Amino acid sequence: MTTKRIAPDVVLGKSVILSDFINLYGCRIDDDTKIGPFVEVQKNAFIGKNCKIQSHTFICEGVTIEDEVFVGHGVMFINDKFPQATTESGVLQTEEDWEVISTVVKKGASIGSNATLMCGITIGEGAVIGAGSVVIKDVPANTIVAGNPAQILRKRS
Repeated sequence: MTTKRIAPDVVLGKSVILSDFINLYGCRIDDDTKIGPFVEVQKNAFIGKNCKIQSHTFICEGVTIEDEVFVGHGVMFINDKFPQATTESGVLQTEEDWEVISTVVKKGASIGSNATLMCGITIGEGAVIGAGSVVIKDVPANTIVAGNPAQILRKRS
């Protein structure tokens, strides 16, 4: 029984640790990163070096995660601000019917479990996102944010 679905177009760096029950396609994962179980990483997503991606996380197309980032359990990234199932004519949408909106997570950031990150934002270097937060705008470097919507609590010491 195959417990890992890794498409042939996935690029893996050296010493990447992949748990069972993952789904990777069209993405790039750099050296010494660990991917937990039940994680999906879509095409055109990038995960840097020395990252830790915990279980049940969804990293969609258009997400860039730089080096040394921690992503907690069940984190959800979004790449479409106004998702729809169908076009105006009632036909199921295809890739040509919508535009991917990118998200960037800078080096050394930490994202708490069950956080949701809206697309079109940047999480600054060394920033901390509290568990369960809904992040709808950029997070400055070295700040701690939490809540729904996420608000700055303080600078990181």
